[in-house]
Amino acid sequence: MIRPLSRIAAIFSKELAQLRRDRMTFGMVIMIPLIQLILFGYAINTNVRDIPVAVVDQSQTGLSRILIQMVEATRVVKVTERYVTVEEAEDAIKAARVRAAFILPDDLSQRVARSPAVGLGTPPSTNEETSRPVAQWIVDGSDTMIASSIKALRNMPLAELNRQAPNRATPTFEVALFFNPEQRTAINIVPGLVGIILTMTMIMFTSAAIVRERERGNMEMLINTPVRSIELMIGKIIPYIFIGLLQTVIILGLGHILFNVPFGDKTVDLFVGTLLFIGASLSLGLVLSTIAQSQLQATQMTVFVLLPSILLSGFMFPYEGMPVIAQYIAEAFPATHFMRMIRGFVLRDASLLDLHRDVLWMIGFFVIGMVVAALRFKKRLD
Repeated sequence: MIRPLSRIAAIFSKELAQLRRDRMTFGMVIMIPLIQLILFGYAINTNVRDIPVAVVDQSQTGLSRILIQMVEATRVVKVTERYVTVEEAEDAIKAARVRAAFILPDDLSQRVARSPAVGLGTPPSTNEETSRPVAQWIVDGSDTMIASSIKALRNMPLAELNRQAPNRATPTFEVALFFNPEQRTAINIVPGLVGIILTMTMIMFTSAAIVRERERGNMEMLINTPVRSIELMIGKIIPYIFIGLLQTVIILGLGHILFNVPFGDKTVDLFVGTLLFIGASLSLGLVLSTIAQSQLQATQMTVFVLLPSILLSGFMFPYEGMPVIAQYIAEAFPATHFMRMIRGFVLRDASLLDLHRDVLWMIGFFVIGMVVAALRFKKRLD
């Protein structure tokens, strides 16, 4: 009985010593739960606040400014843009600069003044005339949480504006949901799922690319070839580009067949945007591969990147509901930019030009990632 225990104790001591020497693995064991707990504990919030919206004030009166302040005081929305026409606001929603537009009509004062109180015995003819909503919300309905939060403002009381009408027989604001009027969850989830699956597979495939060559004993062969570092990096990612495009076709194709998710008319833009995201994800995986010393470390690093990509990109929880610091961290991940891009292409019929900021960021990330990976890769055994 003593001998088996002593042998087990010897193996136990050996594993502890090996773990203590492997500083990267030991650091990941400590840092992964610590950082994820702090980051997600603050970032994950289903109570959406400060949704960026645009205002189209066709009234241009003191009453309209007061009404805008009242809406902002709810902390549900935050006015970030102002436009003259409704068409400009709709273009801003399509380009994801804002998530909704607040339209105040030119006859706002008359609508507020004629707001009927419930149960006051207003004559039917007058009631039909005055039961119109005071203003209108145009909302990006592709995100169901965002749409639900703004719809909650629909019956906002106007007692401060019209003391004679503390209650209304009709909603205060009319809400028009664009792109997903039925608020079907699949419309929002399926395009986002493309980004999550590509993030998982592309980074996982390439994060072990260099490490695998070292562990299989192929590094000596690569050292003796005239292949340059950048050429090796490009050659490593090309096969996975086709795999990523195939996965995209499968997800969107089945999503269209099973859940009736629209494709939109921007097929070329969707192809280019997906190609850029695949390249950015593969370059990130190559950088991780040059840092990792084993395939186990490469897997740990992949998990370290994958979890924030899922939870901070806007796939599960609204980007607008996160604290500002979490939003800055989210902007560092390719999945965040691709989430805006693919939902724009598929659901809002946006173009590459409309989403040029995310496109430029993706190009920059790919170029920098490839350069860093090539510089870090040394054609030597040590």
